[in-house]
Amino acid sequence: MGSAHLSTWIDAETKRRFASAAARQGLSESALLKRLVDQMLATGSEESVAPVVQADPRDARVTVRLVPEDRALLRERAAARTMPAATYVSVLVRSHLRQVAPLPEQELSALRSAVNELAALGRNLNTMTRLLQQDSRAVVPGRNEVLAMVKICEALWDRVRGLIKTNLVSWEVGRAGQGR
Repeated sequence: MGSAHLSTWIDAETKRRFASAAARQGLSESALLKRLVDQMLATGSEESVAPVVQADPRDARVTVRLVPEDRALLRERAAARTMPAATYVSVLVRSHLRQVAPLPEQELSALRSAVNELAALGRNLNTMTRLLQQDSRAVVPGRNEVLAMVKICEALWDRVRGLIKTNLVSWEVGRAGQGR
């Protein structure tokens, strides 16, 4: 039976402690590791080894190799969303794995603002409706007030439509402006 290489990555403190334990036994680190593996397999205790869970998942790193054209697209798309490239990739992966729509903080903030404007407009309309129902002689909103509400609605509609269009374009395949 031939030999095979076994290796792992551990933190510096664990490595120092392991090297110290090997030295106390008069062994190299490699020989101690081999002895421990042999002992574990000989006792049949591999079934009792609990899976190791990484303490901090934010330390998890994934390395991806991209061709130069894809790297350029990645930088372009991330810049269009004012995000670092790594964050953009993380958002894409998370949204795909969890089947959620990706919505960066800047866009979420714009939508929250639009919802707040709609809520204010709704409160004003409710107040006017209540006043009109309480007193049929109440002064109805004039032309200027109604036109102001229409302008607010149109501006809000344009803002949300622009946000949606920008969002869709930024997720499309290919360079910006080339379409799908």
